[in-house]
Amino acid sequence: MKMVNAMMVVCSAMICAAAERYEPTWESLDKRPIPAWFADAKFGVFIHWGPYSVPAWAPVGTYSEWYQYWLQNKTCSGNSHPKPTAVYDYHAKVYGADFSYYQFGDMFKAQDYDPAAWAELFAQSGAKYIVLTSKHHDGFCLWPNQHANKAFGRPWNSMDAGPKRDLVGELKAAVEKTPVKFGLYYSLFEWYNPLWKDTAQRGRFVDEHFLPQVKELVTRYQPAILWGDGDWMVEDSFWKSRDLLAWLYNESPVKDTIMVNDRWGKNCRLKHGCPTTEYDSGTTFNGPWEECRGIGFSFGFNRNEDVQDYNSAQVLILTLVDTVSHGGNLLLDIGPDGTGKIPAIMQERLLQMGRWLKVNGEAIYGTRKRKTMIQWSVGKQMDGKEYKKLKKLPYVGGDFLLKQTVNPEPGMAMKEVFFTAKGDDVYAIVPKLPEGKLLLRGVVPQSKAHVTLLGTNKTFRWEKTKDGMKIIVPPLLAKDVPCEHAWVFKLTNVK
Repeated sequence: MKMVNAMMVVCSAMICAAAERYEPTWESLDKRPIPAWFADAKFGVFIHWGPYSVPAWAPVGTYSEWYQYWLQNKTCSGNSHPKPTAVYDYHAKVYGADFSYYQFGDMFKAQDYDPAAWAELFAQSGAKYIVLTSKHHDGFCLWPNQHANKAFGRPWNSMDAGPKRDLVGELKAAVEKTPVKFGLYYSLFEWYNPLWKDTAQRGRFVDEHFLPQVKELVTRYQPAILWGDGDWMVEDSFWKSRDLLAWLYNESPVKDTIMVNDRWGKNCRLKHGCPTTEYDSGTTFNGPWEECRGIGFSFGFNRNEDVQDYNSAQVLILTLVDTVSHGGNLLLDIGPDGTGKIPAIMQERLLQMGRWLKVNGEAIYGTRKRKTMIQWSVGKQMDGKEYKKLKKLPYVGGDFLLKQTVNPEPGMAMKEVFFTAKGDDVYAIVPKLPEGKLLLRGVVPQSKAHVTLLGTNKTFRWEKTKDGMKIIVPPLLAKDVPCEHAWVFKLTNVK
């Protein structure tokens, strides 16, 4: 009888969940939980790819995927404080002042695009999901879409222009043969869409272009993630975002599974949907959230970036660890070139991430943040906002995390230990191998506490101290060190 009652309760809960209907109000929409798989995933790969990948040019420290905007507005900004006309001057010199950005649509051939190879790389990287730019702010669609052609009066999608292929559909088919989930980025606005440029016609842009286009995208490809962007010009009421999200959650083919971010109007970021930060550091939220940044600096491929402009594997691994310790996911971006090749250095970095995660994934996937997320050394603790102000930078680069961990400036505190937790286990992740001992403040060992190093079969002695515990770490031989850049001590039976 008890089993029958339990089954009835479960069935009733399932029926209630299925009957849940969300109204187009934030009060109602915010009640929809972020899918559990996303909170467990922790690591994803972002992919910026489109006609801007053909010129693939911007000053170092600047977003190359904004090429069209920098070109036509004769402006440019970024961490390098570039000359405003830098992109325009380059374009005029290389292609000619009269060469239209739209000609890059035909030059964007993607002739070396191998979606199966991409999917295999993503799986080997340890990523649990990807997010592909189905359409960036230039309006070019990576799938066969007639709304784009109609808007620009020319072939402006990947089936009718350069590649003559459904780039979204091919990647979805390949990724779905792996354990990786498939997501799509979509820009709400388009810089030079005629209906958008004419402010009197922007209502038509929403009703006749944006809404039918994004619904077509979701219905056709049924992504696990819809990652909105280009939201900052107007509020969500203009975009009719609440109506769109109500459709997503009530009627779309992915209504029960899709994850949606927070970029659906200039009043929405960090408030509604899954919060997404960009080139930030030290942020945290009450629930799941996501930090996005590039392996280089630009999201789109930038031919100006040399090896010193790419983040090292150490920086990327520590960025992942830092983000996860704060309860977030890291969405790490790559930028394929116009032929569809992923630059070798980006492939290498993803594979290095994958090798580290094979050893230490237990301390990353499915974990949650602790009340104490970071153990700091003595000194001034500087967060990303302070660092940006100090250096007069719009974005926090990877070098900042090295200053917080292994290469601090005089008087600056260090992040000695990152913590994550899963069930009754606590993981202490250190950016430096301890010499002789590891002191953990605020970690109280119980009588049967047990300490191991992930990737090895080694156990370590420990001692209880007045403010925590001390792990005794004898010198390790090279053959005993299981990975590079960060090491994980697993603690059981601790408080």
